[in-house]
Amino acid sequence: MKKSLVFLMVLCSTGGAFSQTLEAGVFAGGSYYIGDLNPYYHFYQSQLTLGLVGRYNIDSRWTIRLAVNRGALRADDESTGFMEERMLRFNMNITEVAGIFEFNFLNYYTGSIRNFFSPYIFGGIGLFYGKPKVDQRELRELGTEGQNINFESRERYLFTNFCLPFGMGVKYSFSKRICMTAEWGMRKTFTDYLDDVSTTYFLDPELLEPGDEDYATLVFSDPTLSHKPLQQRGNSKTMDWYAFAGLTLTYQINLVPRGKCSEFQEYK
Repeated sequence: MKKSLVFLMVLCSTGGAFSQTLEAGVFAGGSYYIGDLNPYYHFYQSQLTLGLVGRYNIDSRWTIRLAVNRGALRADDESTGFMEERMLRFNMNITEVAGIFEFNFLNYYTGSIRNFFSPYIFGGIGLFYGKPKVDQRELRELGTEGQNINFESRERYLFTNFCLPFGMGVKYSFSKRICMTAEWGMRKTFTDYLDDVSTTYFLDPELLEPGDEDYATLVFSDPTLSHKPLQQRGNSKTMDWYAFAGLTLTYQINLVPRGKCSEFQEYK
């Protein structure tokens, strides 16, 4: 009888230690862009990003995360100093929905006395939506690289695209239910048009004057009015990237009902 009781206590304790939990919370931080207008400088011209986060903790090492983030991207040649002679710029509001796996390097439990900290890495897949603009003018509608007339067989790009989020962070549990994470993550995209810049110019500024039908397109495509058709405007061999970095606060919800074994679930 005593052996059975001891076995039951150990079983309950072990089950509590690896009980699956759900966490829900918020994210706040910054977003930035890497691409034709800013190929090098991480965190440059970062914009405010806010989001909602849900985590399903499978065990002490693995977590599945669903996140919805809303941020902004911007860049301009004048600020970055890269190809200033183009004088191109863009801004974009971006919304992302992503499913992500997290792997903790150390055993981690929110609310644990011993396992309350761990660095982690993550990776997954996401879907994002954003329209490149200059101020409030949508650039795709202008066809700044000849997409509207199928110049060089170019087609209009999509506003909604897939991405591959990946990165790293640290987790810290500073109370029984609350977890804080600090995280940085890149997004590999499959488009070169986050910034509306990819290939070549297509209009000749010497053939257009103010009032002409395509003059507005010319001004947004080539603000300096100094480039000829087929001169290089961007690098079509590389895709654009964006990144989120910031802090997350989540609140833990136990999925296993509290019962006779609950006293062991607190000591993980």
